[in-house]
Amino acid sequence: MTPNSPSASAPSRRSFLASTAVAAAAVAGGVPLLTACGGSENTDREGTTSGKAADKLLPTFVASKYADPDIASKNGSAAGYTSKVELSALVASVAKPLGTGAPLKVMSPFWGSPPKPDCTYYTALDKAAGTKITWQNQDGNTYGQKLGAVLASSSIPDMVVVPSWELVGKISNAVTAKFMDLGPHLAGDKVKKYPNLAAIPSDSWKMGIFGGALRGIPMPSAAATFNPPYYRKDIFDKKGYEVPKSPDEYLSWAKEATSAKAKVYACGDMSWTAFNIFGVRPSGTLGWHIGDDGKLTYRHEEPEYLEALEWTRKLFAAGVVHPDDKARSGDAGQRFGAGQILMYNNDMSAWYGKTAEQAKSNPDFVMEAMDLFGADGGDPKLWASQPATIWSLIRKGASKTTVENALAAANFAAAPYGTKEHMMVNYGVEGTHYEVKSGVPVKTDQGNQEVINAWVMLSAPAPYFAHPDYPDVARKQVEWEQRMGAFMKKTSTYGMNIVEPTRYANLASQFEQLEIDFVRGNKKLSDVQQALSTWKSSGGDKLRDWYKKLIDKNGSGN
Repeated sequence: MTPNSPSASAPSRRSFLASTAVAAAAVAGGVPLLTACGGSENTDREGTTSGKAADKLLPTFVASKYADPDIASKNGSAAGYTSKVELSALVASVAKPLGTGAPLKVMSPFWGSPPKPDCTYYTALDKAAGTKITWQNQDGNTYGQKLGAVLASSSIPDMVVVPSWELVGKISNAVTAKFMDLGPHLAGDKVKKYPNLAAIPSDSWKMGIFGGALRGIPMPSAAATFNPPYYRKDIFDKKGYEVPKSPDEYLSWAKEATSAKAKVYACGDMSWTAFNIFGVRPSGTLGWHIGDDGKLTYRHEEPEYLEALEWTRKLFAAGVVHPDDKARSGDAGQRFGAGQILMYNNDMSAWYGKTAEQAKSNPDFVMEAMDLFGADGGDPKLWASQPATIWSLIRKGASKTTVENALAAANFAAAPYGTKEHMMVNYGVEGTHYEVKSGVPVKTDQGNQEVINAWVMLSAPAPYFAHPDYPDVARKQVEWEQRMGAFMKKTSTYGMNIVEPTRYANLASQFEQLEIDFVRGNKKLSDVQQALSTWKSSGGDKLRDWYKKLIDKNGSGN
């Protein structure tokens, strides 16, 4: 009954992003350097597929409704469930297990310590879904390295989870080359065999099209998905601090709140927040956009990019960032919980995770999310997230039985809120993994150890938030997304799953480390400017021409 989303099981995307450059370089071999956008199964691996061509590949959408949300989606937000659900009234989303019990190997990123392969949670889920999964859980912090190595090998697990932040360069092409077209199993009315997959929004399914074929089973994502800047409201209230409403106010507050002697610092690394404040577009393919002047540019070509970096650099230079955040060591979330930093940015799942974590040891703990403001203190300019950011894919050559069991598992994982399957995926077995207290499921220690990270990565229903034990957090999450979503725009590549030519695979990989070094004062402005010049001359301008042709052919995403 917790959010069935990637952020619900992962502590932070900061560590994920660190491996993208390695991931891009890890996949060996090349593919034909084609210019087509979309195309046939065997030849065209680059570009995108959209419009009527994409519609022909998609599963038929069949809405399912087991529990009406208390807060409907608005401005691109997730929906929200804040009322109690009668656990005895939960219904099954499928009449009987769809799996045949045939063995299935699944590789997925995992954050934390994986449970034992024969743990009660895995055993119970297999029995309920009719599957027999061997989980090959890999450290989520270094997943890109493992993913690259596996895709470069001749031994690929039956099913592999691929997050979008690892989907760079040659890995995009490897996905097309190594994973099967699911169209024969899911396109059109064929999906009706898997009702929970049929209820996934079509825009999310479009993001599963790679190389002209439907390959990825999506984990839907809300457009208004931003990483909130969290602050310790309990400490703010105690100290009388006002929540900042402009970049200048933020720096002024940060200096006031920092006491190195008391080992209390205003914040962690606020780079993600800075990019949102200054209106910087997301990285990856979403970074391309045609501006009001009609010019197509990439994110780091815009002046806002440097402005965001320079503001973040000011925070580090002022000494308001915790030394461990500057050194990129330890866990910023733990420092936030301990009151060593009063603000940090993380994904939306941290709101619930930290609240639940601190409830027993620190009952006064209250965290809120600061509303994002613009560079001038006015309204922000935010950019929509893609409709799906994680996929599970089935290897080419898998047997019909393997495919059917993989789809059965994904269908089980995608069960919507208000169903027995959803309850089991997110809470496990009553009496073992959770207990019901005052009508609310509460995880046991065994539940906290076993019911994490795995099944939720295979697929998910339409985006939502629900925390029966902390319904107010779900309300705040949805309302924050709705407020921020009111200022959201879509880039010209929104809604497109784009595979770039392999010759540009590592073109932008230098910028991530450069950003880290620059804001900490270890690189100069001239270094960033030189990197941009090198990017252009090394292929950036040619990649721009490639994107122009792609957008001309497929239309703009906004």
